Amino acid sequence: MSTSKPSVLFVCVHNAGRSQMAAAFLTNLSAGQVEVRSAGSAPADSVNPAALEAMKEVGIDMSAETPKFLTVEAVKESDVVITMGCGDTCPIFPGKRYEDWQLDDPAGQGVESVRPIRDEIRRRIETLISELFPATV
Repeated sequence: MSTSKPSVLFVCVHNAGRSQMAAAFLTNLSAGQVEVRSAGSAPADSVNPAALEAMKEVGIDMSAETPKFLTVEAVKESDVVITMGCGDTCPIFPGKRYEDWQLDDPAGQGVESVRPIRDEIRRRIETLISELFPATV
């Protein structure tokens, strides 16, 4: 079962761009308060070079990351599952929070096209963190 930390799984088809950037932002911006996973239904061989470059511009190094295959266990072990264009390939389990983020696919695009996707992912991650850790009044 989940630990005291909330766990979030990001899923896209290739696990090479959007889900990798989202996982990197959540890991970075939550200061380790969230267990972060990412996976793809058909993982690519490597992380998108434009995504790597776009994240490096904001001080986040994803060069050690590799695309991972989506497993049922990863979904079961996560409290929040955020899909990014993987359609019906993500298994659904009761009691989990699911969100589908409609984001442009950075595959095959240059860093200029990836920057706005990166910035939108960061905005959504900041919102997610505020929802996972509501400020106490």
